[in-house]
Amino acid sequence: MAEAAVSTPEHASPRTQFKIPRLPGDIMIYPMIAGLLINTFCPQLLEIGGFFTAAARGGANTIVAAILLFVGAGISFKATPAAIKTGVVILIPKLVVATALGLVVAHVFNDNFLGLSSVAIISAISFCNMALYTGIMGEYGDEAERGAVGVLFFTAGPAVTMIILGVAGVASIPLGTIVGSILPLVIGIVLGNIFPFIRQLLTLGANPAIAVVGFQLGCGMSLTNFISGGISGILLGLIAFFVVGTITCVFERLLGGRGRAAVASSTVAGTAMTTPVALVEVSPAYAAIAPIAAAQIATAVIVTAVIAPILTGWYDKRFCKDTTEVAQSL
Repeated sequence: MAEAAVSTPEHASPRTQFKIPRLPGDIMIYPMIAGLLINTFCPQLLEIGGFFTAAARGGANTIVAAILLFVGAGISFKATPAAIKTGVVILIPKLVVATALGLVVAHVFNDNFLGLSSVAIISAISFCNMALYTGIMGEYGDEAERGAVGVLFFTAGPAVTMIILGVAGVASIPLGTIVGSILPLVIGIVLGNIFPFIRQLLTLGANPAIAVVGFQLGCGMSLTNFISGGISGILLGLIAFFVVGTITCVFERLLGGRGRAAVASSTVAGTAMTTPVALVEVSPAYAAIAPIAAAQIATAVIVTAVIAPILTGWYDKRFCKDTTEVAQSL
């Protein structure tokens, strides 16, 4: 009797679960798409009031500050000299090229190069997709290359873009704003290193906070803006990987590195989409281009994330095979 009560009919089939496909940067991209679709087809829903409207229209800068705090908590003081060198060697050409390209676009092309603005270019190129870099280097990199991510974290957030634009005179940004943009990251680093339990607590909050910012960004865009950013976003991704990546790779090899970390770091981070939004708060002149820049960056995130693992693997096999075998034999 008991067996009959729990038996499953012969015609019953196992329950299938629908799984959302994972994409690089999807923690921010999927919520952004949801906000974009709502704002495109049912914008009145965003004005319904209460907590939902606050989540859609609230101040993104508060969430960005939280992200920087959470990210900073995961940065360790105990980076090795080799890791610091690798990180600095990667950062120097990325920041120099980002600044140069951004200034050329701003002053020579009237801030519009094939649809790309200086904000989009500098924001996208300044810092890489940390999670993707960590994953790629976990497979192909050595200890120094893996540890370099701690240095790369220092360019996370809108502070770097603000500094570049402010110093270059492209945007009028007060010194206090720049310091305040860096401060959450610094506080996170200090707290994360002094109190291990705070590090564990704060680092877990980064992804949910990024998802909220993604939703807010989407709610500020329409499908028309997203489509218009498609081709130029692909161009931005190709520039970030092939142009900046090649220069960074050559620079690293000239200074004694393998160039492998430079290839893996030639990506665009999903969190770069927060930079145009943050800039609007301190320089309203960017209000018109911020949604388009965010859409372009979103496209570039996917483009570089697809290319980077494939070409890093090819580069490792083609140019680093001998050094990798020697390192593994030691």
